[in-house]
Amino acid sequence: MWSALCMVIAFAGLGIPAGLVLIPWTFLTGNIQPMYRVGKWVCAAGLRAAGIRVVQTGRENIPADRACLFLPNHVSNLDPPIMVPLLPGTPSIMLKSSLLKIPVLGKAWVMAKYVPVDRDAGREGAMRAMRYAAEVVRGGLSMLVFAEGTRSRSGRLQSFKSGPFHLAQSTGAPIVPVAISGTETMMRRGSSRVYPGVAHVQFLPAVYPADYRTRAELIAAVRGSIITALPEHMRPLAEVIDSK
Repeated sequence: MWSALCMVIAFAGLGIPAGLVLIPWTFLTGNIQPMYRVGKWVCAAGLRAAGIRVVQTGRENIPADRACLFLPNHVSNLDPPIMVPLLPGTPSIMLKSSLLKIPVLGKAWVMAKYVPVDRDAGREGAMRAMRYAAEVVRGGLSMLVFAEGTRSRSGRLQSFKSGPFHLAQSTGAPIVPVAISGTETMMRRGSSRVYPGVAHVQFLPAVYPADYRTRAELIAAVRGSIITALPEHMRPLAEVIDSK
């Protein structure tokens, strides 16, 4: 539990004071950049405090000067704080609406145009989130979306939800598939324990929605790219694609 405690202390000890200063500053100036830069720094500091080292490859695959959708696999609660410092600019993130209730952080995420998803609101809630996400992307912000919708219990890649791909097709934003490995053993689903280790993040070649006739083909291309980049023990046992 020592690594988890160190990480929480770092997040709280650095993030709360920064938020108390930067949230009012952002509200008064309308400039989100300082808050986002400090947020990335706090994420990276918290990971270092927990003994987690991040190795990234493939940044040359990120299209320059345009909004992208970053779609990683998802096996751990460590995945978001690992991804955020690595993304260029000030990207939005699609997250559970309940997280916006967290003191200080929740307000900061609203101001950063993070997209809340209410899983209890059914199709109407999902469509509302997609409309806001499209507005954010068309406004020039990239977005981080975990296409599986939830963390994998086994560590193996799950089927993908169709929402992020509908978003890509409606906005024309290129998709950057991302393969994350290592976090599946550092913080497992259902556990609060954190173990030091090395997380590997690989940005894969961009996939352009206009190159595919159907959503199913687009999903298959992105998912296939991630499968190829993952270690064998994280690849799915069977090919199941959720294109509904």
